[in-house]
Amino acid sequence: MAKAWISAFRPRTLPLALSCIGMGGFMAAAHNQFNGTIVSLCVLTTLFLQILSNLANDYGDTKHGADSVHREGPKRAVQAGYIKAEQMKKGMLVFSLLSLVSGLLLLWVAFGTEGILLFLVFLVLGLASIWAAINYTAGDKPYGYAGLGDIFVFIFFGLVGVLGTYFLQAQELEAMVILPALVCGFFSTAVLNVNNIRDIKSDTLAGKNSIPVRLGPKKARIYHVMLLLGGVASAFAYVLLNYESPWQFLFALALSLVLVNGINVWRKQTSQELDPYLKQMALTTLLFVLLFGIGQVV
Repeated sequence: MAKAWISAFRPRTLPLALSCIGMGGFMAAAHNQFNGTIVSLCVLTTLFLQILSNLANDYGDTKHGADSVHREGPKRAVQAGYIKAEQMKKGMLVFSLLSLVSGLLLLWVAFGTEGILLFLVFLVLGLASIWAAINYTAGDKPYGYAGLGDIFVFIFFGLVGVLGTYFLQAQELEAMVILPALVCGFFSTAVLNVNNIRDIKSDTLAGKNSIPVRLGPKKARIYHVMLLLGGVASAFAYVLLNYESPWQFLFALALSLVLVNGINVWRKQTSQELDPYLKQMALTTLLFVLLFGIGQVV
C-alpha cells in the first residue's frame, strides 16, 4: 500500500515545485533579501500542493474516464485498483489540510500580526492554489478538461510560485523578477505538454480537451518548441538587462538538455517513447533553475 501511495504522489513531477520556489529564493538572495525559514516553508507548502494536485488528478481522471483501459501512459493508482476512490479522496483531504496548515505558518512567519492585509491577500492566493490543485481534473467541471490546465500551470508554477516566494522574503516586488518567473512558467507548462501529447489518444476518447487534443500532434509539438524557446529567451533577457558578470550565463550549461527534450518530443511518436521526457523535462527545469540562480548570486 505504501508503494502505491508513493507512486500516486508522482515523485518525478515534484522537481517543478522545487524549481519555482528555488527561483524565488535565488532572486531574493541576489537582492540580499534571502530568508531560509520562509523558503523552507514555501518548499514544504508547494510540495504538499503538488502532491494534492497529483492525487486529485489520479482520482479525477479515473472518475471522468481519462485513465481507462485506453490510457497508454503509466497506470494510475485508482484506475489500477491499488487505491480505492474513497481512500484517494481521504488522501486529498489530508494534503489539503497539510497545505493549509503549512501555508498559514508560512504567512505567520512572513507577516506576523503587523501585516494582516498582506496575510489575507496571500491567504486568498493559498486557498486559490488548493482549489486549482483539486479542480484541475477532480471537480464536477474540471478546467483541465476544457484545455485550461496550461494557463493554471503557467500562473501557479511560474508567476505565483516565483513572485510569491520573492515577495514573502523581500516584502516588495522587483519588476525584473517577472522574467525568471516566466522561465519557470514556460518550462513547467512544457512538462504538462509532454504529458498531454503522450495522452492524446486516451484524452480524446474521454473528452479531455487538452491543448494537444485541440491542436493535434504536429501543432502540439510546435507549441512545445515555443514553450522551450520562451523559457530560454526569458533567461537570456533577464541576464542581458541585468548584466554584471559572465557567471550570470551559467544556465547555458543546461541548454543542451533543453535541446534534447525539444528534439525528442518532436521526433518520438508513441506514448512509451515520449513518457521518459516528462521526467527529463522536470529535472532539466530544476537544473536550469539551479544554474541560473547560482549565476545570479555569485
